[in-house]
Formats: sequence, structure tokens, C-alpha cells
Amino acid sequence: MIFAGLSHLFWARDSFRAQVPDWVPLDADGVVMASGGVEISLGAMLLLAKQDRARAGRLLALFFVAVFPGNLAQYTGRRDAFGLDTDRKRLIRLFFQPVLVLWALWSTHPVRRPGRS
Repeated sequence: MIFAGLSHLFWARDSFRAQVPDWVPLDADGVVMASGGVEISLGAMLLLAKQDRARAGRLLALFFVAVFPGNLAQYTGRRDAFGLDTDRKRLIRLFFQPVLVLWALWSTHPVRRPGRS
């Protein structure tokens, strides 16, 4: 997440701007920068908040839900970015967003030991 956030700020800003929906009433570059900051913060929380990993996972899952309209905008707007240069590739990507949400929850869920509540 930290790497992805840094890519928002530096080398992939143009590609991320392609995902900001036209209906968002904010500067696209500002949205990209802010979402990069959120990703860096979530990545740091995952690394540092060992006792609060489940909360970090839930926040990350919510973030993945919140950015889904950007993925949808890239598909419906037929915007090329990140090598997604066909409608088919952009459509397939949409199906990976729920996987990311589930991964964020699963990977940060505390392991329950038998006999403990």
C-alpha cells in the first residue's frame, strides 16, 4: 500500500488521473494526491498497528470500495491507463476489486484459537 501510495504521488499520477470520474467536483490531481496519502497512511497502519490490524483491514476494505467508482469510470470512459487499453481488460479489472476487499479483510483478521472467544 505504501508503494501504491507513492506511485500516486510520483511516477503514476497521470494513470491515476485517468481513473478520477468526471462527476467528482474536485481537481483530479488533488484527488490522486489525497488518495495516495490515504494509501500511504493505510500501509503504515498495517505495518505499525499490530494490535489494531483488524481495524486497519476494515479501513483498507472501505478504501477499496471507495475507489471502485474510479475503476468503473475508467471502464465506462474507455480510458487507457496501467496497460488497461481494451474494454475487455478494463472490464476484467472490475471483478478484481471485490477480491481486494476480501483480501484486506481476510489477511488482517485475527486468528481465532479453538476454545477461545
